[in-house]
Amino acid sequence: MNDASATLKESVGRYGIWSPHLRAEDPEGRGERAEAATELEQLGFGALWLGGNSSAAHAAPLLEATSRIVVGTSIQSIWEHEASAAAAAFAELEVAHPGRFVLGLGVSHGPRVEGYSRPYSTMVGYLDELDKAGMRSGHRVLAALGPKMLELSRDRAAGAIPYLVTPEHTAQAREILGAAPLLAPELKVVLDADPSGARATARAYLAMYLRFPNYTQNFLRLGFTEADLADGGSDRLIDAVFAWGDEDTIRTRITAFHDAGADHVALQVVEPDTTPAPREGWRRLAALLA
Repeated sequence: MNDASATLKESVGRYGIWSPHLRAEDPEGRGERAEAATELEQLGFGALWLGGNSSAAHAAPLLEATSRIVVGTSIQSIWEHEASAAAAAFAELEVAHPGRFVLGLGVSHGPRVEGYSRPYSTMVGYLDELDKAGMRSGHRVLAALGPKMLELSRDRAAGAIPYLVTPEHTAQAREILGAAPLLAPELKVVLDADPSGARATARAYLAMYLRFPNYTQNFLRLGFTEADLADGGSDRLIDAVFAWGDEDTIRTRITAFHDAGADHVALQVVEPDTTPAPREGWRRLAALLA
């Protein structure tokens, strides 16, 4: 496990891009997605994390279009993909692109899954099935928020990819994981130095996530209050889970996650218009990190 985690850490580097645009399924956009992946590799990002309920099928075209960058699901829902099929799809990509596909798994959210129950036990069973199918634990990571799932990320996977978290959560996660496993939190970035504009963009995007108990319970564990969760999120909450401001401020916010124990930060550029892929934003982010 330690060797596999070390290899994965080296492969993904310090920064990656998290985006739902890269997992879109419209055939007309396939060329643009491949072009974007190629550019992100050239810009120096170490990994692409495919937002939404993504799978190996979404990763394959991006792997084919690139030569180095790692592609991971963030996340593949264990309720919607059979473990045996996931293991087979991983094996196929591993042959074609050794070491470049990471299976990120998660338990999704009760409001989105019919018959949702016992998520932790269901994840344990899913990992058991992956083991039986011959998929090594060093090629999978878990979208873990709470302590039990983080412990499972340590013991049964190569690490954790927590979504919608703070540096404080990252520090707690590192303490649970220990030094060896990969810790790759996601961080949303608004490239806007105007406080009212940046917070408005962030608040509009955050609102949908505040409907999901997994996230709200995690915020409460971190010391936020019910008042922080109301009306799209308080300024305190927005400022904790988004990086916004001038370049120095954003760079400092990203560095805070590394200082708290992250090996890699999956950066999601958030813009007022969420329809097109934020390619200019990705370029600005790469320049900021250079």
